[in-house]
Amino acid sequence: MTQGPLTTEAGAPVADNQNSETAGVGGPVLVQDQLLLEKLAHFNRERIPERVVHARGAGAYGTFTVTADVTRYTRAKFLSEVGKETETFLRFSTVAGNLGAPDAVRDPRGFALKFYTEDGNYDLVGNNTPVFFIKDAIKFPDFIHTQKRDPYTGSTEMDNVWDFWSLSPESTHQVTWLFGDRGIPASYRHMDGFGSHTYQWNNEAGEAFWVKYHFKTDQGIKTLTQAEADRLAGADPDSHQRDLRQAIERGEFPSWTVGVQIMPVAEAAKYRFNPFDLTKVWPHADYPVIEFGKLELNRNPENVFAEVEQSIFSPAHFVPGIGPSPDKMLQGRLFAYGDAHRYRVGINADHLPVNRPHATEARTHSRDGFLYDGRHKGAKNYEPNSFGGPFQTDRALWQPVAVSGITGETEAPSHAEDDDFVQAGNLYRLMTDEEKDRLIDNLAGALSDVSRDDIVERAVNNFRQADGDFGKRLEAAVQALRG
Repeated sequence: MTQGPLTTEAGAPVADNQNSETAGVGGPVLVQDQLLLEKLAHFNRERIPERVVHARGAGAYGTFTVTADVTRYTRAKFLSEVGKETETFLRFSTVAGNLGAPDAVRDPRGFALKFYTEDGNYDLVGNNTPVFFIKDAIKFPDFIHTQKRDPYTGSTEMDNVWDFWSLSPESTHQVTWLFGDRGIPASYRHMDGFGSHTYQWNNEAGEAFWVKYHFKTDQGIKTLTQAEADRLAGADPDSHQRDLRQAIERGEFPSWTVGVQIMPVAEAAKYRFNPFDLTKVWPHADYPVIEFGKLELNRNPENVFAEVEQSIFSPAHFVPGIGPSPDKMLQGRLFAYGDAHRYRVGINADHLPVNRPHATEARTHSRDGFLYDGRHKGAKNYEPNSFGGPFQTDRALWQPVAVSGITGETEAPSHAEDDDFVQAGNLYRLMTDEEKDRLIDNLAGALSDVSRDDIVERAVNNFRQADGDFGKRLEAAVQALRG
C-alpha cells in the first residue's frame, strides 16, 4: 500500500534519499544537507542502554482468564469472577547474557508478566525457577558481577562464578536446579514460570495471606542437553525468540495453567523454615497449588524495539488486593527495577504504549522530563487542590505487616529448617538415576574449567552437605576430568 512521499522528521517531503548534497559533482558534502545530518544524528542515538540483567529477551501479548473463584483470598478486581479476562504482555529473557547473546544457554529464564487491569498495571516479575541464588538484595550486584565479563579479561570467568557460589552456600539449591535437566529449556513455550518470591493477597474483609505463583506450561516440559544447546546456540542464536514468534504466527498459541500456593499469615512465624527465603520452595505437601487461571499468548509485537526492548516491569507495580512480603530480595527489587527503567528508558517510560495502563488513565502530579507528552494539559500539578484534581482513596493496596525486634544487618535463624542445604538435597534425591548422571556431568564439566583447587573443593563440599552421594559422585567426576 502506497503511504505517500518520504518525509523528514518534521514532515517535509524528501527529494533525494540516495545522494548527499555536495559542492559540485564529487565535491565535499554541504552542512546544509539537513536530511543527511538528521539521519546520522538519529542513527547515533537510536539505541538505549541495554538492561544490566535480562537484556536478551522476547515478548508477546496475550490474555489471562480466571478459571476458579479466589475472592476469599484477594480483592483484586481482575480476579473477581470466573471467566473474567485481562490483557497481558509477557517478556521472556535470559539473565546473564547481553543483547546479542544466544538463547540456548544454561541460565535462568526471566518470566515477566504485565496484567493491564482496570485498577492499573500489575507486574509479576519472576523466573522459570521457583528459587534463586541468593536471599538478600545486598548481594545481588556482587552475584551479577560474577556472571558478567571480568574487568581484566573481558570474558565470563568460571573462577569468578564458582568462587562466589562456593562462598555462598545458599546458592546450592538454585545451582542444583540450574545444572539439572531444566537448566536449558528447549524453548520459551516449553518451560514453567514462577513468581518465585512470596507475595501478599488480601480480601475484602481485610484478611491477608502469603502466596507463591506457579505457571505450568500446557505444552509440556522440553529441555536441551548441554551438547544440543551448544550446537543450537552456534547455529541459531535467535532460536527461542524465533520459536515463540513463529508458533503464534501459526496460531499455535502457547498457554500456561496458573496456580497459587496459599499460606495463612499466622502460620508464617512458626513454619519450619523462613517462608520469605527466596532460596527455598514451599513443599506442595504443606501448601498444595490451587489452580485459578489460564494464560495464553496470542499476539506478537509489531516492533521489537518499541514493545519488547522498551517494555518495563517492576515488582512494585501492585493493584488493590495484592502486595509485597518481607522477602529481602523482593524488598530490594521494589526499588531497583523502577530505578533501572528510569535510567534506561527515561522518566516517562510509563507513557509508552506497551507500558501504559489500558483500562484506566494514570492520574498523577508528575510532570515534564524527557519525552513528556503533555497529557495532563493545564491541570494543576499539586495535591491537595480544589480544582477537581485526583485524590487519595484512603485505602491501602495491601494489609500492614506486624514487625518487631531491633535494627541490625545480620540474620539469625528463627525457623527450625533455616538451612542452605536441605532443599538442595531433597531435589537431588527426587531425581532419577539418569537425571542424577546428567546433573553430575553438567556440574563436573563446569567445575573442570575452574583454575583453583580450593574453589573446586569448596563447591564440591557444598553439594556434599546437601547429600553425601551427591558430593561423592561429583568429586569423582571432577577428578576424572581434571586428571
